Amino acid sequence: MQRKLNPLLLLLSLVGGGLGFAIGEFLLRQWGTGLPVIVVTGIYFGILALCIGLACLIAELISPRLSGSSWRQRYTGTSWKLLIPSTLVALFLLGMLFEWAYQLNPGSAKPVKDIVLVIDNSGSMNETDPNQDRYTAAKNLINRMDRDNRVSVMVFDHATTLLQPFTRVKNQETKDEIIAEIDGLATNDGGTDISLALEDTMSHIQESRDAGRSAMVILLSDGFSETDHDRVLAEYKQQQIAVNTIGLSLVNPDGAQLLQTIAAETGGQYYDVQHAEDLSFVFQKIYDDVGDRSLLTKRTGAMEDSVYHQIGRIAAMLLIGAAMGLALGTVFDNRHLALSFSIGGAVSGVLAGVVLEYGLSGEEIGDASVRLIACLLLAGIIALFTLVIPVKESSKIIRNVQRPGRTGRGQRPNDSTSRGF
Repeated sequence: MQRKLNPLLLLLSLVGGGLGFAIGEFLLRQWGTGLPVIVVTGIYFGILALCIGLACLIAELISPRLSGSSWRQRYTGTSWKLLIPSTLVALFLLGMLFEWAYQLNPGSAKPVKDIVLVIDNSGSMNETDPNQDRYTAAKNLINRMDRDNRVSVMVFDHATTLLQPFTRVKNQETKDEIIAEIDGLATNDGGTDISLALEDTMSHIQESRDAGRSAMVILLSDGFSETDHDRVLAEYKQQQIAVNTIGLSLVNPDGAQLLQTIAAETGGQYYDVQHAEDLSFVFQKIYDDVGDRSLLTKRTGAMEDSVYHQIGRIAAMLLIGAAMGLALGTVFDNRHLALSFSIGGAVSGVLAGVVLEYGLSGEEIGDASVRLIACLLLAGIIALFTLVIPVKESSKIIRNVQRPGRTGRGQRPNDSTSRGF
């Protein structure tokens, strides 16, 4: 066995990694909000493995430095048959499995799937938001929600109105029905009672509680009201329900202070917005930061600093890298290559996991660059590891070979080493 390298395989493997990244990113943008995250992740890794496998297979067909010319003569038909099931199908299924495991919540933590929009509808909103941009922002957010989310809409002035009870946004028809309710609203002339709005919101959350889910509140107001923080927020703190607050065109510093206090005491964030047309961006940012996580994106919410998920991402990438290497060895039907590629894949998976864990920032362009680096690490290190782990060419068993002048009786076959798998 020898340590050797196929430069063409290394080059084309990197090209395959880049191509797999490009296709995966396109599908991530197209299907990222329409399909379950475990399916999208599985597709991403399946496509990446297929592109790397195809590139390496082409490289060895052109220049069989690792498997030998005998492999090219006898096994290429088998390799083409094994390519798709060993790469695309296998990594699709494994990617879904590891993503499912990554989505699990340790201990008593629950995923935030229920969102309550609590929106100020008092008379002062005629001046601070004359074009009803706050409701446009709410509708845009509802349209972007995942099908597993439940949404509720509360509006308030001096009283509170439950405009929409908790409803699962399972399809566009359901979303359109909720949006129609919002479109029917008219601004009232009443005052602002934030304390009452929070109390009624908590009552609705408790009435509609789902044991396997957690809730989050988005509260928007342009005013101020006297609030007994300890009493009103006690249940929010006990249930660990974050209230994210938005102050719109606040001229009263007491109003800003109140909303900041509500957010700080419940574990939410406060956003100061001067122009109503910016509300859609703020609503979307709050939604994007609520407990979002996948192997391919930045982890946000309560699990952002979770050691469990830090280790989980790196461990999952280690196993995905090892699986890619094994798949590649299977395509070549060579156990020595499978061992080398698997160990190289495990090493590259750890490095890719570290890059993803500490490189993802939540910025679209920056995160795409981080994923590109991770894909190239997987592709490049797998191809390089034949310099570390010795490999042997595949060769065929030759039977009943006769020496000149002798009969075949009693002759032992002349065995020529490796038999692949």
